[in-house]
Amino acid sequence: MPRTLEATAGTAAVTARVRATLEGVFEAVASTAEEAARLLAAAVPSPGSRGPVTADLAALRPALHRRLGEAGLVSGIGFVAAPGLLADVPAWLEWWQSAPEGAVRPLLLDLDPGTSAYSDYTHWDWYALPRDTGARTVAGPYVDYLCSEEYSLTLAAPVRVAGRFAGVAAADVYLRHFEAEVMPLLQGLPYRASLVNARGRVAASTDPRHLAGALLKGPDLARALASPHPVTHAGLTLTPCEGIPLVLVTPAAAG
Repeated sequence: MPRTLEATAGTAAVTARVRATLEGVFEAVASTAEEAARLLAAAVPSPGSRGPVTADLAALRPALHRRLGEAGLVSGIGFVAAPGLLADVPAWLEWWQSAPEGAVRPLLLDLDPGTSAYSDYTHWDWYALPRDTGARTVAGPYVDYLCSEEYSLTLAAPVRVAGRFAGVAAADVYLRHFEAEVMPLLQGLPYRASLVNARGRVAASTDPRHLAGALLKGPDLARALASPHPVTHAGLTLTPCEGIPLVLVTPAAAG
């Protein structure tokens, strides 16, 4: 097989496996988004009604607990409300995560903007990117100080009710678990390779110049994510991961 064809076959196998690895997590996120939208739509304010409150979101909990057990990579999952959405609190996360002993526990944060310990989540990529783009995203890796203090990825999707942004559904994946799935694939390629998100943040890599967590600047990642085929730019081949918002970056000579 000519080298270019062999390289293309190799990168295609990697991107297909990455998609298979993360699509199950995105399916859990999509189901959470649909259920949150349905609950919120049923509580949309009408004359004389109170509008949605935190108690309405409690109906999400059985499914969230189940998904923590079913989706092997998921370490935390839930719905994050847009500030001002709920009538009884200024902000809210209906968020549950796995505990070390195998149980599940809620994430409890100070969400009062009037306090010094206020946890403003609206600036985090996992919230801002789905809000601003209307698309599902992979944020990180980053140290998840809100939830686990673990290096993590967060997969998120916007939730809309009556055409308006209502918040995001999201799920956390520990980076060590993601790397256990994809690093053997990257190491099997005969050239250095990195998986990079839409912001250029490296999620996994065999390139010592671009380790996980580093920011890769220069490549036109937006163009690559919008293309069904590999794109060559700045001496690199950018291969989209088949619908997953990650790009496999390899040397252009290899692709």
